[in-house]
Order: sequence, then structure tokens, then C-alpha cells
Amino acid sequence: MAAGNSKTRNSPRGFYSRALDEAEQVDLEEAARVEGIDEEIALLRLKLRELLEREPERLDLHFQAANVIARLVKTRYQITREQKKSLKEAIQKVLAEMAVPLGVGMGIKIASR
Repeated sequence: MAAGNSKTRNSPRGFYSRALDEAEQVDLEEAARVEGIDEEIALLRLKLRELLEREPERLDLHFQAANVIARLVKTRYQITREQKKSLKEAIQKVLAEMAVPLGVGMGIKIASR
């Protein structure tokens, strides 16, 4: 992409668009119209499920993803610290209960942290 492209300079998102090709600029415009974080939460939930299926032994990654989801949900709903703790514990309990049937012995140990 040419640095002197006047169309890019006149774009409302010109600051970032200079680093993007035309397809990425269209994606940026589309992303800018998304409000809230519900889609991000849903996407991360799907990715966590994929991770659980693909790499059931990677509990460290499962819990990291669950913590990111918990933080996003807290942000989305502006929940209190105590509610966040309860949500995190519930997610960890579900992951631990899934790990045992999969034969991942360290699941309970990590979940109890």
C-alpha cells in the first residue's frame, strides 16, 4: 500500500489504516461498528471448548482462558469482586469435573489453587 494514498489519509480511521491493506481496512470499519464485548466472550468460550477437546491435558491454558472469560464477564456486567470470585470458582469447578473423567489427575490440584 502506498504511503501517500490520499484515500487512506482521509479515512476516519486514517491513523491505523496506514498500516492496513484494503481488506483489513474494511475489517477495521466492521469491527468499529461492534458494540459491547458479548461477541468476544462468545468467541473465547468457543475457543476454550476447542482447547478442551484438542488438548485436554493443558489445564494451565484452560484456566488462563477461563480467567480471561471471567474478567470479560465482570467487565460486561460490572460484577463485584465477590461475584467474580464465585464465577471463577464455578468455572474452575466445571473444568475440574471435566478433567477427572478425561483422566487428567492434576486437574483437581490446579483447580484448588
